[in-house]
Formats: sequence, C-alpha cells, structure tokens
Amino acid sequence: MSNSLPSFDELNARSREVFQRVVEGYLESGGPVGSRTLTRTMSEKVSAATIRNVMQDLEYMGLLNSPHISAGRVPTDLGLRLFVDGLLEVGDLDDTDRDKINQTLGSNDQDVSGMMDRIGEALSGVTQGASLVLTPKREAPIKHIEFVSLSHDRALVVLVFADGHVENRVFTPPVGQTPSSMREAANFLNALVEGKSLGEIRHVIEKEIATRRQEIDSLAQDLVESGMALWENEGQTNARLIVRGRANLLDQEAAPEDLDRIKNLFDDLERKRDIAEFLELTEEGEGVRIFIGSENKLFSLSGSSLVVSPYMNADRKIIGAVGVIGPTRLNYGRIVPIVGYTAQLIGKLISDRG
Repeated sequence: MSNSLPSFDELNARSREVFQRVVEGYLESGGPVGSRTLTRTMSEKVSAATIRNVMQDLEYMGLLNSPHISAGRVPTDLGLRLFVDGLLEVGDLDDTDRDKINQTLGSNDQDVSGMMDRIGEALSGVTQGASLVLTPKREAPIKHIEFVSLSHDRALVVLVFADGHVENRVFTPPVGQTPSSMREAANFLNALVEGKSLGEIRHVIEKEIATRRQEIDSLAQDLVESGMALWENEGQTNARLIVRGRANLLDQEAAPEDLDRIKNLFDDLERKRDIAEFLELTEEGEGVRIFIGSENKLFSLSGSSLVVSPYMNADRKIIGAVGVIGPTRLNYGRIVPIVGYTAQLIGKLISDRG
C-alpha cells in the first residue's frame, strides 16, 4: 500500500468518479459507501462487481479503507487529502453564518480577550465543531523594568511596555537579595531591553551576562536570571488558547473508544498551553490550511481534522490563529470560508484597536 500521495493522473475517469462519490458520500453520512449505492449514482451504467474491483484498486493505493467487516468503503486520511487538494469545491460564505459571527461583535470595548471568547463561541456554534482561537502575544517593546521585594521569598517584576500597557508578575527571587542588588539588576536590564520585545530580550540578556559576568554582582545576576526564566515561560504561555464547543465533539452516541480519543485530544490541548506549533503550522503561507487526522500528531489519535487560518496585525505580521476541530468527515467546503472570514475579521479588529 502506498504511503505517498497519489496523483489524479494515476486514476482513470471511472476510478476518479468512484473515489469522488465515496468521499462525498462519507462526508455526508459519516458511514461507509457500498458498491450497490454507487450503481445508482454513477454517470455510466456499471455493475456492482465492477465498482467493487475499482474500490479494491483504490484501497490498494491507500485512498480507501474497509471499516470492520462492512462491504462499503471510507476514505483514508490520504484519500481525504487528495480530495481536499484536488476535488473540494469551496463555497461562498453563507450570509446566515456571516451574520452569526458578526453578531458577537456588538460592543466596541477594548477587551480583546473577551472579544476572542465571544468569537470562539460563535464559531463553534456556527460550525458545530470545537473552535480554537490562539490569542495574540504582546509584541510591544519594553520601555522599563522594575523589581519590587514583597517578602523574603516573593518578588514582583513590573514590565512597562512602550504602548503604555503594564504587567506585574510575581516570582521567587534568589535567597538573600538586597535593595541594592534589586536596583543593580533593574539598571542592568533597563540598559539592554528598551525598544525590544519580550521575544527578543532573552537572547540579548544571555549574551550580555556571558560577556559581562564580572561586571554584575552575582546576586543581581541571579535575580536577572530568575526573572528571565519567568519571562521566557510567560513568553510561551502569553498566547492564550481558547477552546469552545467541546460538547459538539463528545456525541453521546459515539463509541466509547471514540469518546476516549476525543477526551485525549482535549487533554493534549490543555497541556500544550503555549501551542506555538499552531502558528508554525500556519506560517508557510497565508490563508486557510487543512490538517487531516494523522497529518498532525496532535490530532492523529483522535481521528480529527483541523481547519485553521492565521490572522495578522496591521503590519501583516502573523500574531495568532483561529480554527475549527471536527471529525475527519467535516463539511470542508462550508468550514473553509467560515474560518477564512473569521481570521480576516479578527485581524481587522486587532488592527483597529492599534
């Protein structure tokens, strides 16, 4: 059985039609499609035996599979990929779907997180899948840093961003810090970080500490490194993953093993709070991308698909992603324009808020 994606050039007209009708039947019903069903829909009159032979050839190519003891066939992940890339007809966004998403934006407040929550909920409701919204990281450069001692084992680092935003983060400082070591650490950092984003700071600090180790007091150095570890971790988790519509995938009529796989998927999502790979998945090009089952390790065990699109700020920089998770038999032709529109909408709203 082939593991590489076949080309449509390898299929004759009859094989293409059988393949297309099996996939379309599966996407509509969620179940296997049998040869007798196809004899009633084929463009030419052919016997069930002939169709079964074609199905066997398609199965050998890795495009179809026989579930259990059923006489029918379902597409494999490889088959779905071939269909999505070559035969999928993406429709226009339905006006009703557009209106439902737009209705979540009734307020013009500056609460981006609340807006993302509302959009995620609307997206899951419209698609009847689970929605993913990766909220943007704060990319504004740092203007100033201060350390404040709260107790012998608690300290506060205050980050002032160039856009006026202020974040306070509590961490455990090294034992024995003094007011002078805290000032020295803050002075050391402020000489380095101004104008740089959180993503740029860690590498600069590591380099400077290595070259100026003798110039900075060891206690202040420990304080810098303690705070730096905090920023590094926060830099990874600062992009918050919002998941809505889990119940849409936990169909009580599903087999127990299917429910277990879906629950494992959500467990994985909970553990992958940084979820940076979602951005990596989308950065190869603009627009909506589709990941089917085993194509992505996060979804391989659950038998799910992800339709995802990045969204950009006013500078056309990718700052987040939005997507829909569902079974591999998603209505891709309808979901793709919904995800694409939502990504464009979020990008515009983020840009409008500066």
